Amino acid sequence: MKTGGDFRDHLVDLTDGSGRPGEAASEKQPQRRSTPGRMKLEKWLHSSMKIEMTDGRTLVGSFVCTDRDNNIILGSCTEHLRPDEDGREEEPRVLGLAMIPGRHIVSICIDEASQPPAPPSSLYS
Repeated sequence: MKTGGDFRDHLVDLTDGSGRPGEAASEKQPQRRSTPGRMKLEKWLHSSMKIEMTDGRTLVGSFVCTDRDNNIILGSCTEHLRPDEDGREEEPRVLGLAMIPGRHIVSICIDEASQPPAPPSSLYS
């Protein structure tokens, strides 16, 4: 797994800019450009992500989405607890779909090997 630095540097607004779900962006607002942060987040979609939380738990799952409040949604998520004083680890607990509040995230690691392959470049560009 590779650490992407402070994840907050890469979070961007992926909404349509309207502020309300399902409502189209107004004609006056400019189109969203592909910023480096947005492209990085899109590249991470469906990648395996490991998130360490302030309470010592570690969540591992597939990156589904994020929002402007730095919350992260993981699919097929499992929860791993800290080992006890004797060094014994409990079996991971299956959570399924999980929302992790941004304020509780300590670090994020992304398994770049799990990312879907990039589409081949066009020969006729």
